[in-house]
Parts: sequence; C-alpha cells; structure tokens
Amino acid sequence: MGHDEDDDQTTVLRTDAAPGATPGGEAAARRDRAVRAAVEQGVVGPAAPVAGLLDVTGIRASAAALHAAFEAVVPPGTPVLHAFAVKATPLVPVLRLLRAAGIGAEVASPGELALARAAGMPPSATVLDSPAKTPAELREALALGIAVNADNPQELARIDAMTRSAPTGSPVGIRVNPQIGGGAIGALSTATATSKFGVPLRDEDAREWVVRAFLDRPWLTRLHAHSGSQGMPLEMMVRGVAATYELAEEINEHAGRRQVDTVDIGGGLPVNFGSDDETPTHAQYARRLKSRVPGLLDGRYGIVTEFGRSLLAKHGTVLARVEYAKRAGGRPIAVTHAGVQVATRTVYAPASWPLRIAAFDAKGLPKSGPAVGQDIAGPACFAGDLLAENRPMPLLEPGDYVTALDTGAYYFAQHYSYNSLARPGIYGFSASTGADGVRFAVVREPQTLDEIVAEAGGGAERDALRNL
Repeated sequence: MGHDEDDDQTTVLRTDAAPGATPGGEAAARRDRAVRAAVEQGVVGPAAPVAGLLDVTGIRASAAALHAAFEAVVPPGTPVLHAFAVKATPLVPVLRLLRAAGIGAEVASPGELALARAAGMPPSATVLDSPAKTPAELREALALGIAVNADNPQELARIDAMTRSAPTGSPVGIRVNPQIGGGAIGALSTATATSKFGVPLRDEDAREWVVRAFLDRPWLTRLHAHSGSQGMPLEMMVRGVAATYELAEEINEHAGRRQVDTVDIGGGLPVNFGSDDETPTHAQYARRLKSRVPGLLDGRYGIVTEFGRSLLAKHGTVLARVEYAKRAGGRPIAVTHAGVQVATRTVYAPASWPLRIAAFDAKGLPKSGPAVGQDIAGPACFAGDLLAENRPMPLLEPGDYVTALDTGAYYFAQHYSYNSLARPGIYGFSASTGADGVRFAVVREPQTLDEIVAEAGGGAERDALRNL
C-alpha cells in the first residue's frame, strides 16, 4: 500500500502537550510514573505480585480523538454511534468511563449485554452482534430496543416470528461478509471466503437473497460488516466498507427509497505493538474512507463503528514482580508472575502477538544497564509460558519488575485459569505532574483463594459426586 495523504500521523490526542512533546511520549511518561507509584503505594509487591494498570487520561483522549476523527468527515448532524467492542475490555468501570465520553457498547453475548446494562449503557447506544444468538437473547434485545444485526437467514426467520407477535422498536439489520480476504492473522480474519460471520456476498444467490430480504421487510434498515482486525491493512478494511455501501445503494435503488439508513462498518483498526506511537489512527482511517467511499459519509447514512482494541490497547500495562532470576543453557531467565494467565495469545502465538517488555528496578524506576538477552517467563507449569524469549534488556534480578505494554485490550479480558492462578487486580490511574502525583482506583479486585475454590465447585456442591 503506497503512501498517500492519509498516511500522516498528525492526529493530536491531547491539547495540553508541551512544545515538542508527542502523545506517545506523554503516555510513556505517565506510565512510568504510575509504575513507580504502584510500587511505592503497595499496589504491587511481594503479596500482590501482578496487577493491571489502565491510563484513564489516555482512554479519555482516545475517545475524544475517535469522535473528532469522524466529525471531521461527515456533515454536522449526521448520526454517528461509536459502540465499543465490550469483548476487548469487559470491565464495568471502563464501560462507564467510555459512556461518559460518549461511547456506546457493541455486545456479543448475554454476559456482555449484562455488563453494558450494569454500566448504564442505554439501549439506543447498544448494538448486539453474535453468530449464535439464542431466542432468549433476541427476545431480550428486541424488547429493550437494542439494535440487532442478524447474522444469517435462520436468525432472520427467528426475528420475523418474534416481531410478528411482539413489535419492536429495535433497529434491525443484516450482517454481510464481503469476502475480501484475510489479514496477517488467520484466526482473526472475519472476511475470508469461508468466514463463519454474516451472509457471504459472493456465494451463489447470496447477494440476491439479501436484497430480497430487505424488500420483503420494510423494517430492515441497517447493513453491517466487520472486515478488519489486528493484521488487516487499512486498504482491505476500506474495501470491505465500500462493498457494504455499494450493497446499501443497490437495496435502496430497488426499494425506491432510503430503506437502509444506517451502515455499521464494524471496528478492527489494527494497533502498533512495536512502539508507543498510535498508528494507524482513527483519523487516518476516517479520511481514507472519505476519499474512497465518499457517498457513505455525505450525510445520507447514519454510521456505527465498533472499535475495541484501537481504543484501549495503548492505555493498559501488565505490571509483574520478578520472583527469581536463574540461568539455563547459558541464558538468563527472569521468572515473573505474568504469563499465560494474562497473556494467553502471546504465550501460545508469540509470532502473531509479540509484546514490548520494559524493565524496572525494585523501586519501580526504569532499569538501566547493558542489554542482555533473557527469557521473561511466567508462573505456569509448562515450558512455553514465556512473555518474551531471548529479549535484550537490562539484566533482571529478584524483586525487580517488568511491564508488558499495550495490554489494555483483551489482555485484561481473557484470564486463563491455568494452575488455578488468580485473576490479578486491575487499577485505573491518573498521573499528573502536580502535587497530587499518581492516584489509583480499583477497577477489579484481585481474585481471592476462596473465590477460586468456590468457582471450582468447593461450595455446597463439593460432595455432589460422592452422593451419586
């Protein structure tokens, strides 16, 4: 993909930057202050050797930048809903923070809907997507007035029956798969020829079925496609959106009216895991859409987005204590308390999900010294539990700390209970340079041993098998 006007990186995330400062540099400085404060204030230590940190200032700035990115490319008054993909960071305080910043929720399970409702997300700012919605899920969403995107003809038939018996105020659409191909990570590619998501537009008779479905149902008013994810080039994402827009135009032409009034373009903006730079930006993506699909953004269509990783990833840090430092085969190994339980994708697919690791001393200060290749190991009992292998950094010692950076999305969502390792506590922070310094707020308490036992059937059901 060649360079064009959208490839610049001039989006400003904060307006109070010092001359010459960059948003990434500001975020890194806040993060370093938060690490030191976490050690000094006992957020982490021998009794709490791993924690997640969330930069509240950064989250607010990303939400503001997302709003600004799309406001810059649509006429005033165009309906735009930015619905955060709850699966990326399913934490109620985070959802409440985003809601206060004007962000809604995209949910894909009963659990995610329950979290969104607990966070105070109104139905008008909530979108339900899932390839396996049950009748109960559909009934709840339609009764509440939540937007629903039907994934396939069988699901649409269910909605037909439900709306005949109980009319709904929910906006209802169909999810389509533009089948534009996959990105660099096959498991996350949602627009391949055989993807499980949506109606495959290039399959025989599928496009005609979608057009007829709309013409037969005047209450169908939305089209949805989600073509992107980590590893997907912007140009391919734009092609998926363009294909969806062209279908909306075709449906409206056949209907003789603007039946499709909203296009949900999904999310999937990739994240740069190689540095503190936020690239690509939402503004770059929005400008590219404006250049390549101008009719979508001329005010005739409402827009829904479903970004997750790109909003939160850069604003999270896993902080872990080094318990032991050893050597094997001549290579240093730092044994920490962060591994597969918090970084499952990185441990099992390190080539697709490499993480930056930073070293700090026992006081929480950035560690200096010659770079030495060393393994950063987790606590789980299998050999592959490594956050990084032969990674050059200052030699780590017992009592030091490591941070896994860019972990604000998915890394706090997918706890893996290997070895019955406890879920770490998660803390939001604000890190000013003034007298207040760094303040922390509990987002999720650390899991207790009693909670682990209870989840493992150690309560009233502990004798269940003995009685069979």
